Amino acid sequence: MTLSEQSSPGAPVAERVIEARGISKRWGSVQALHEVDFSVYRGEVVGIVGDNGAGKSTLVNIISGALHPTTGSIVVDGRNVHFRSPVDARKAGIETVYQDLALAPDLSIWANLFLGREKVKGGLLKWLGWLDRRAMISQAVKDLERTQIRISSVGARVGRLSGGQRQAVAVG
Repeated sequence: MTLSEQSSPGAPVAERVIEARGISKRWGSVQALHEVDFSVYRGEVVGIVGDNGAGKSTLVNIISGALHPTTGSIVVDGRNVHFRSPVDARKAGIETVYQDLALAPDLSIWANLFLGREKVKGGLLKWLGWLDRRAMISQAVKDLERTQIRISSVGARVGRLSGGQRQAVAVG
């Protein structure tokens, strides 16, 4: 799979926020990716399209920290990064939205946004405390405002949202 950069003549130079340089991935004799280069610019929405087995998921998993490239590098905001896990990628501002969205339909929007990374207040060693619902709800409102998707309340159950709204929650 190869991707190439395209730009319009005379267009203003946009800020590059993510860059993949020479990304390759091998599993034994199987070459899943071979020297993939591409860039994502601020404000840009990128889709990766290809046949089954073309390496799309492998590339996304490398960028999101779920896999490590055999060769190549990832640059975020001008700095080389080496993600040990998806948590590292998330801290760098990279979030992956999978086809199944991995949401809990019976939980609220705010609870889904903080599932597995709940904010806690008080308590012993910061993990035997109480859920800080107020902080999570406040942050959820701010996060969803960035998506520019209209959702009436972050207290709404995810199962009652439209497909686009669910995607906004997954990106959250």
